[in-house]
Amino acid sequence: MAESRRARLDTPTETRRQLVRRPSYDSDTFGVFAEQFARFMGTAKFLIYMTLFVVVWVVWNLLAPPELRWDDYPFIFLTLMLSLQASYAAPLILLAQNRQETRDKVVAEQDRQANARAHADMEFLAREVASLRMSVGEVATRDFLRSELRSLLHELEDRAGDRASDRPGERPGERPGDRVAGDDRPAPPLA
Repeated sequence: MAESRRARLDTPTETRRQLVRRPSYDSDTFGVFAEQFARFMGTAKFLIYMTLFVVVWVVWNLLAPPELRWDDYPFIFLTLMLSLQASYAAPLILLAQNRQETRDKVVAEQDRQANARAHADMEFLAREVASLRMSVGEVATRDFLRSELRSLLHELEDRAGDRASDRPGERPGERPGDRVAGDDRPAPPLA
């Protein structure tokens, strides 16, 4: 029974109140700041400002009267400031790159989905065009109808010619009324 009251190693014994409250911040606001900072550090303006700052610092500490100098020759304080600036710049630049990578992943996923939709649309349109081609293949065209009408007309003319040859006084291939009365010559064709 004494062992059951004893706390186990995998369970916390009590909750502690934090004496110092952790600072809270808006990650999006901080991320936007990091992106703006990284964007500014990647410009020529930043390089010019930084170069001017270092040149002024070095020239002042070399040429100014000794009592007005604050960082003599090996420029230890300048080195410390530049190292501090670099130590803050590197994580801010990495944070900005991480946010950009996240945005790029979202854009890539949207592009992939748009490509999939476009591919599906193209396949659908290809099937529709194929079905239209098959349907059009079964539709009679104007040239086909003309040729069929011509063959029917020739067939009707042949039948009419056969009937005319069966009648006395008519020549084969002539229709009634082709001859002028009392004339053996055929009548001129009407335009």
